[in-house]
Amino acid sequence: MNLRKSLIERDPVAILAPVVAVALALVVGAGILLALGKDPMEAYGSMLKGAFGDANRLNNTITRAIPLLLVAIGICISFRGGVINIGAEGQLFIGAVAVTAFSVTVGGSLPAILAVPLALLVGFSAGAAWGAIPGYLKAYFDVNEILSTVMMNQIATQMLLLLLSGPLIDPREIQLGTRIPQSAQLPESVWLGRLAPPSRLHTGVFIALLAAVVVYLLLWRTPLGYRVRAVGQNKDAARYAGISVPLYMVLSLTLSGGLAGLAGTVEVMGVTRRMVEGFAVGYGFSGIVVALFGRLHPLGAIPSAFFFGALLTGAEQMQRTIQVPSATMIALQGLVVIFVVSSDVWVRRRAVRRAARLGSESPAVELSMETVAAEAK
Repeated sequence: MNLRKSLIERDPVAILAPVVAVALALVVGAGILLALGKDPMEAYGSMLKGAFGDANRLNNTITRAIPLLLVAIGICISFRGGVINIGAEGQLFIGAVAVTAFSVTVGGSLPAILAVPLALLVGFSAGAAWGAIPGYLKAYFDVNEILSTVMMNQIATQMLLLLLSGPLIDPREIQLGTRIPQSAQLPESVWLGRLAPPSRLHTGVFIALLAAVVVYLLLWRTPLGYRVRAVGQNKDAARYAGISVPLYMVLSLTLSGGLAGLAGTVEVMGVTRRMVEGFAVGYGFSGIVVALFGRLHPLGAIPSAFFFGALLTGAEQMQRTIQVPSATMIALQGLVVIFVVSSDVWVRRRAVRRAARLGSESPAVELSMETVAAEAK
């Protein structure tokens, strides 16, 4: 590990920075509410009540956190592997489309014990394949992964609309002449069970938590995970150790895309139980912020996803209670995103300045090469 990354990992300021960023975002949000003639205390009180007011609201908060957690875990892999995945939104859509197509065609003919795991595998695989494309372009053709993943988002969005207006549209919509862009309801054999009706909390929560633990063990307790992190920390050192840098860059984006696809899959199987227009919009981008807030650690993403799930659920309650425009709620959520991302940039620049003052950047690289070579074999 080079000195700059080591400073980020061990700096207590780096841990507190996202928390301070959220607090500052709420302060600025209070100013916006005051400008609209609303009481910030009443507004934030209604937000807390909406997220945690009773068992049903708490369950809904957890439900909103499930896809955020799965996306964030995938982002942890790609960022740790040295590639920036901005395409989780599209990968989520592709996973959801794939599991919908599987479910309405063959899923209903299978028993639940086979249909559910196969559906999860289909969604994960579709998202992984979608993520592998920009990963391959980055690794072997040096195509900027930010641009390619953003473009893949646009392709996935248009593909979703096309399929919901044509091949996957509910046949009843055609018969009625309404042609609402939505699929037929998924067969019950592929549904994820509800844990606490009337809330929509479903068994996908266990899938998400298990995924967080598995990814943590993968990244920090296996040679494969060590190689992924080595590539992300210092590509030159990884090459010196004999690690195939392009291979692990592709692998990072593939796994990241798979988890985003899994997020869309569990959302369809557990919440909507059909594919609809506007499905899960924003989860892919919010998952990036969740990952940054959790310090790009799979286990840190768990409380982070819960917090942002509460933010989304509470914002809906605040909008109903104090009657603010929906644009205001979007602005408040956007403030949190801006402040959290800005805090991450500030932390990294601070680490660079500290490393420069210590004057140890070059020795750190040499040490990193020796360490990677020793531990990767």
